[in-house]
Amino acid sequence: MSDTRIWPSIRYSDAHAAIRFLIDAFGFERVAVYETGDRVDHAELRWPTGGGVMLGSASREDSSISGLPAGTGSVYVVTDDPATLFKRAVAAGATVVRAPQEESYGLGFTVRDPEGVFWSFGTYAGAGS
Repeated sequence: MSDTRIWPSIRYSDAHAAIRFLIDAFGFERVAVYETGDRVDHAELRWPTGGGVMLGSASREDSSISGLPAGTGSVYVVTDDPATLFKRAVAAGATVVRAPQEESYGLGFTVRDPEGVFWSFGTYAGAGS
């Protein structure tokens, strides 16, 4: 059986700004951005160790998540170095929700992006990993 990849999908009021923020703050890699005028129809940002996030402009009404308000969601991403990533996120303007702390399952933190999406990063890669 191959590795399963999960790709959360998020709507943003300003998808172009969200793309810049996710790259600058967290280190996502821009793979594809499809646009119609100023609207982002679909964007794919990859996480360096696998998986990624898909996003688009909230103005796109034909999306399967078009009923959700922009900036809604919570995403957890596995990283080997949460402490360094936390400093990068704060320097890029992320709002701290929970500073890095050690839990019984690993080190992690939570921040919010400029539109309010919660982003948690930590060393926990799932039970049995």
